[in-house]
Amino acid sequence: MNITSYTVEYIQDPTGILTGDRYEYFLDIDVDEDDELYSENGIKLRVLYYKNGEDERILNYHFVESHSGNILDFALDEEEEKTVSAFCRENLSQTQD
Repeated sequence: MNITSYTVEYIQDPTGILTGDRYEYFLDIDVDEDDELYSENGIKLRVLYYKNGEDERILNYHFVESHSGNILDFALDEEEEKTVSAFCRENLSQTQD
């Protein structure tokens, strides 16, 4: 799984009830044709990322078929989740600079 491009958006909390900041990432990913996750239409990974001081983590994620928007029932393995979390952390700090 390779991340080829991404977009990130700050999610505003209109109520002010939630602590910390939340960001929504859409990661375009490239997967091998022999991977069960592969789709001719392309795959995105939608990630809800949380930051509150030093506490940063993935809150939730979904694989989404790019063309249809259908959510796919797959999970990241532990190593992939670490890679995605590091990617979000790194690109969030670049966004805030």
